[in-house]
Amino acid sequence: MRAPFSAFRALLIPAAALLVAAAAPAVSAQDFRWHGSSRSIEIKGVNGEIRAEPSGSNEIDVTAEKRANRDNPDSVRIEVVQSGGGVTICAVYPSRDGARPNECAPGDGGRMNVQNNDVQVRFNVRVPAGVVFIGKNVNGNVEATGLNGDVSLNTVNGSVTFSTTGEGRAKTVNGSIRGEMGRVSGADPLEMSTVNGSINLTLPADLSADVKAVTVNGDINSEFPMTVSGRISRRRLEGTIGGGGRQLSFETVNGSITLKTAR
Repeated sequence: MRAPFSAFRALLIPAAALLVAAAAPAVSAQDFRWHGSSRSIEIKGVNGEIRAEPSGSNEIDVTAEKRANRDNPDSVRIEVVQSGGGVTICAVYPSRDGARPNECAPGDGGRMNVQNNDVQVRFNVRVPAGVVFIGKNVNGNVEATGLNGDVSLNTVNGSVTFSTTGEGRAKTVNGSIRGEMGRVSGADPLEMSTVNGSINLTLPADLSADVKAVTVNGDINSEFPMTVSGRISRRRLEGTIGGGGRQLSFETVNGSITLKTAR
């Protein structure tokens, strides 16, 4: 049974090792490049940033740059998996001797374990209009700006930033979420969460939704007129925007939550 991506055991580089590595010159490897057509493009990284921007053509274009201070950049391979009309591209780190091999697979499939390898892979993606972009990371920011399709972004140690005319989803643990979406439709709940960071979202002016926002150490602010249900609190807000409908849930522990109206 394949372990879900969200549960893979990516080992963080100890701070002491980072200090030692910082003294050594960085080594870069030959860039990776892939381009083609697909209904969706999913990028799975471990160490390094993921950035997406609009494409000037009808093709997806993906490049990856590998850099390291201690380990060999060539030890990390970039794999491409095509399935069901979608493309998944992963940074696959070497596996420990005798351990189950790391594997690139779409969605929650696959296995990623860096084994203290300090190679960083920076992905740059150009996304055509209408193509779904999915970015999954562990140690690094995920950014998708100016897109014209749905986005789903996830990291652990890093911030998430997005802007799209479509719909957005975002999740991190140690970092903030800042997003702007042009559409909020559908029936399934839309959730965004972090632990150590703020959530700052710009939503369509004609939004109709049921909203739940919760923070522990921070404030909640909304530019939308809202019918509040239950007790009014600085740190917990439940209410209805417009005619209500879809459930929107925003949660953080250490940070504020701000909902803005698109101008």
